[in-house]
Amino acid sequence: MSEKRVPKKRPKKKETTETVENCCPECKSTLFKYDQSKGERTCRCCGLVIEENIIDNGPEWRAFDHEQRDKRTRVGAPTTSTIHDQGLSTTIDWKNNNISSQNQAQWYRLRKWQRKIRISGSRERNLAFALSELDRYSSRLGLPRSIRESSSVIYRKALDNKLIRGRSIEGVVSASIYIACRQSNLPRTLDEISEISNVTKKEIGRTYRFIARELNIKLTPTSPVDYIPRFASELELSGESQAKAIKIVNQSLEEGITSGKGPTGIAAAALYIASVLFGERRTQRDIAEVAGVTEVTIRNRYKELTEKLDLGVSL
Repeated sequence: MSEKRVPKKRPKKKETTETVENCCPECKSTLFKYDQSKGERTCRCCGLVIEENIIDNGPEWRAFDHEQRDKRTRVGAPTTSTIHDQGLSTTIDWKNNNISSQNQAQWYRLRKWQRKIRISGSRERNLAFALSELDRYSSRLGLPRSIRESSSVIYRKALDNKLIRGRSIEGVVSASIYIACRQSNLPRTLDEISEISNVTKKEIGRTYRFIARELNIKLTPTSPVDYIPRFASELELSGESQAKAIKIVNQSLEEGITSGKGPTGIAAAALYIASVLFGERRTQRDIAEVAGVTEVTIRNRYKELTEKLDLGVSL
């Protein structure tokens, strides 16, 4: 009888997993040097070439000033939320350098229709007007570009969630700016925003609370410390006075003196005390005008601070 051959099973291949560590394979150092001209990454300790022929993703041209950079770049501006079409639309130039006189009327009509097509629909018209107002308000408040982008995003979310109905565009724009300032720890008071937007303080407050509730935006209470650098700069106080005012505010926060009181009044009173301590005294009227509070508020707050914190100063 012939014996049956039993096929032998092939041994399984052992799977080898290589772990690439971010260190030099020779000396285990993590200090590397990148040479842009050679496209190599070398170890600073032993000189081992770890990578070579690295692809440079940067431009192949050089620019020594802003004008050269604008001329040689081949891409447009980055997208931005402060423009209704996010800066992605195209425009037809108004120069007629290479256009014959017979076709100039046709190109004029094309430019006109291109301008009309850019803003099509009620949403685009709303955004075009609202974002231009937002840019104007931000310029008057001296806000940086980052806050303008944040407030534009908040307004777009409010528009997409249909929170604009029954409210003025100016009021929603002002509320968006107020929320973005609070989130960035560069707060502006409701009075300041109301002054430049011609919207009442009551309407801005009601609108920003509604938007924050509907969009689930968590806003922490404003700290008096956030107002001190701006007020001190406008009052032309030294850095020592500013640091002392911040220290006074932090002490009052620890003692719980600021609860239930406006942050601008606490910041104004702390700056008044610090200016007296360092011989840079400013009148209560000057500080009240900068902080947007009354002189009575400053007097009441600095009396509470000096008595409860025992600052050792008689005013």
